[in-house]
Amino acid sequence: MKSLVTAIALASTLAFPAIAQQKAGDHASHHPDAAASAAGMAEGEIRKIDRDAKKLTIKHGEIKSLDMPPMTMVYQVTDGVVLDKLKAGDKVRFAIEKVASGFVVTDIRPAP
Repeated sequence: MKSLVTAIALASTLAFPAIAQQKAGDHASHHPDAAASAAGMAEGEIRKIDRDAKKLTIKHGEIKSLDMPPMTMVYQVTDGVVLDKLKAGDKVRFAIEKVASGFVVTDIRPAP
């Protein structure tokens, strides 16, 4: 009986790190955009807003994930980006995606 209890205790001790690791991975799967969004955010400054055309002119640093050097560029925005909350001169963090028609800002937030 004592050896059975010891075997169960040993097995549960060895299995715990794998269970804990699985739980940590499960948590990340509940918030997939949080990690991806933070990693893919670029920093820049709003230079111009064209609300009618749904476009932003942003001066930004290098965006390594897209192999893009520092520049000032006009970007389209998705419907989820609220242009009314932005103004020229705002420092922002933003995410962009390459689409057939160019680059689109998919997320934008005030820079810390």
